[in-house]
Amino acid sequence: MVARGRKRAARESEKGILSPPGYSAIPIKFSEKQQSSHYIYVREHKVREGTKSSWPQKRTLFVLNVPPYCTEECLSRLLSPCGPVQSVELQEKPDLAESPKEPKSKFFHPKPVPGFQVAYVVFQKPRGVSAALALKGPLLVSTESHPVKSGVHKWIRDYADSVPDPEALRVEVDTFMETYDEKMAEEEAKAKEEEGVPDEEGWVKVTRRGRRPVLPRTEAASLRVLEREKRKRARKELLNFYAWQHRETKMEHLAQLRKKFQEDKQRIELMRAQRKFRPY
Repeated sequence: MVARGRKRAARESEKGILSPPGYSAIPIKFSEKQQSSHYIYVREHKVREGTKSSWPQKRTLFVLNVPPYCTEECLSRLLSPCGPVQSVELQEKPDLAESPKEPKSKFFHPKPVPGFQVAYVVFQKPRGVSAALALKGPLLVSTESHPVKSGVHKWIRDYADSVPDPEALRVEVDTFMETYDEKMAEEEAKAKEEEGVPDEEGWVKVTRRGRRPVLPRTEAASLRVLEREKRKRARKELLNFYAWQHRETKMEHLAQLRKKFQEDKQRIELMRAQRKFRPY
């Protein structure tokens, strides 16, 4: 069995590394000390006829099995010998549409994707894709000129980066809020202009402006409404305003005292019968 396994491994090594149909395998290593190689699988990004994709055709390289320690900067550096790299984007799963580009923050990082990822590498020229498909490797992720931290050193760096500078954080938050307020003001002005204006077909767009907010249909909201109505009724009622109201209130109080006295007498008699009554 062992000899048969060695022969099979030798035949596979002669044929080359197995890869999914249509993909080319590129070996990469974390560092020179690592003996075994990790393989990423690349192919030219293509879509079916009639399918729209925001990734530029003939200049986009689709990469599978990207390890967690390989960042966008690392992938761009590994593939830069093939040609100038325009952009690199890592994703959890394949997507035909490019995600909207937003300015990256030094303090608010998106949640990292655990495990292996896919990548879209866009070259400036189409020959970069063909050169990447012909790479043999192995490519080194961490080098002396571009070290990649891992293990305890990576945890220490992540902890140091998690402690922000208060002044720089305040400036970034203020800038973000100013941009957000401007965006909301523009949307409100646009909605105000479109309010009540019919379109080409004569339809009028209904917006939320001018509408009375509706209470949520929850049990807590219903209880709050009932409590509010109860307080309104209590304010309208004039308690103990007339003399007869005073008399009825006193009579009800005396009746409650007499009832409680009779109940206490019965309880004491029962305790005496059970020999549990000890007044002293």
